[in-house]
Amino acid sequence: VQLQACGGGLVQARDSLRLSCAAAGHDVSRLFTGWFRQAPGKEREFVAAISRGGGRTDYANSVKGRFTISRDNAKNTVYLQLSNMNPEDTAIYYCAAKYGILTAAVPISADDYNYWGQGTVVTVSS
Repeated sequence: VQLQACGGGLVQARDSLRLSCAAAGHDVSRLFTGWFRQAPGKEREFVAAISRGGGRTDYANSVKGRFTISRDNAKNTVYLQLSNMNPEDTAIYYCAAKYGILTAAVPISADDYNYWGQGTVVTVSS
């Protein structure tokens, strides 16, 4: 599965961005999809994940209420809406995917994912 993440950029605090993750040549409705991020000098961390149908989501505590993950299976794309951003959100954002049965739990560990996109850079200035 090839994942293409895009939408990053340089924004100011309290601004918004929408990241997109497209799965080329694969039916994204069969994939659990997650977003992770890695800030300079830090470990990669979980941000958000969504079930195959989109009915179940999970978020890191640091982004709850500010970020929203969603999917449009007809467009084979998963989105991450970033709102009310702050400088601590500065990082490379990666989308990841894995196949799984419809009723499986939403995976939140990086080790659970098999496929990774190349990352998109988000920089938030104060």
